[in-house]
Amino acid sequence: MQSPHRLLMTWLISPQWQLESDPERASEWEVRFIPEAPERTRVELEHRRLDRHGEGWERVRDGLAGGEGWPLYLRRYGDLFAQA
Repeated sequence: MQSPHRLLMTWLISPQWQLESDPERASEWEVRFIPEAPERTRVELEHRRLDRHGEGWERVRDGLAGGEGWPLYLRRYGDLFAQA
């Protein structure tokens, strides 16, 4: 059986950082795992359709791109697996 190579999730958090109940106003994020060598895998993350959140979507984009957003969590993910 082949290992999964991607994960796709819906982001149901509004620009006010509250639960978004309308799936039409949700963005999505995808993580891809790309083998580069027997002991090395590249991890790529794409968060897309942020404009579907409506007014204030730019705040979501900026927050996720900042030091407390995706860069922080990707770094923590890498650190976790570096210890294994």
